[in-house]
Amino acid sequence: MFFSCIIPVYNRPGELKDLLSSLLSQTYTQFEVLVVEDGSTLRCDEVVASFNQDLSIRYFYQENTGQGFARNFGMQQAKGDFFVILDSDVLLPPTYFEYLQEAIQSRSLGAFGGPDAAASDFSPLQKAMDFAMTSFWTTGGIRGKLKNPAAYQARGFNMGVSREVFARLGGFVDPNRGEDIEWSIRIKKAGFRLELVSEAFVYHKRKNTLWSFAKQGFSFGRNRVNVSRFHPEAIKLVHALPSFFLLFLITLAVNLLFIHLLPIPHLLILGVWASLVLAQSTWQYRSPIVGILALCTSLIQLSGYGMGLLLELAIKWTKG
Repeated sequence: MFFSCIIPVYNRPGELKDLLSSLLSQTYTQFEVLVVEDGSTLRCDEVVASFNQDLSIRYFYQENTGQGFARNFGMQQAKGDFFVILDSDVLLPPTYFEYLQEAIQSRSLGAFGGPDAAASDFSPLQKAMDFAMTSFWTTGGIRGKLKNPAAYQARGFNMGVSREVFARLGGFVDPNRGEDIEWSIRIKKAGFRLELVSEAFVYHKRKNTLWSFAKQGFSFGRNRVNVSRFHPEAIKLVHALPSFFLLFLITLAVNLLFIHLLPIPHLLILGVWASLVLAQSTWQYRSPIVGILALCTSLIQLSGYGMGLLLELAIKWTKG
């Protein structure tokens, strides 16, 4: 099997260099790399050129269209049997393509999604954001830890499809608003097998600040509603839980600030949740600093997602 690795990039030459370096150590080497520069002002053509001797790599520049359409362009140029889509801020462990090739063939997959993780040398904040995005105690519990791999909805930082899927269905229909989830749903509806391949994980090197992480969570909530415009069933109870969590926090704050009541049941529930987050993240990363930061990022992730979902639902209902 020959893979085509599609990487859209926007003003991130340093991150791209790290990703391409991780591709050099792959145990399975039957792949090409296509870098699509999506209207960047900080171009990465020189970075790509420095890997010409070591990788089968091609570079393309286009005016900015958004990551979804940049990926589509890359897939149109690809030569492989299977297209693997990666974000520029990920790193691949050496066995990534080896495990992926085995899973695709043994499970007859037409598409796949892989999870993300934090490498041991990531900063405490990066590990805390990883926890918030992958934990059972946040919406991250549905990202890569499902008992049924066929229930997974692939994300654009680590996913892929066969050439046949792309030829029959086309690519992304939206540049950057939940386009990966919409594509996953469409692929399954067409009868192709899309499953989680847990062994094909990536190290997700997020460069967010707490503020940009909050904005990202807010966007994710809005994106889920955008996907429901294509697929009404896209919003399930699990996606509404962050909104309930946000309303729970608002109710608690109103009681404390304006009614001057101490709602013991609310505080107990919040205390139990916070203790579980703190304990698990501290143990998982062997760091109390990460534990404290993970509590912050978990609060931010849930609240931001919940607020984005509620706002976009209100806009959708207003427009009818």
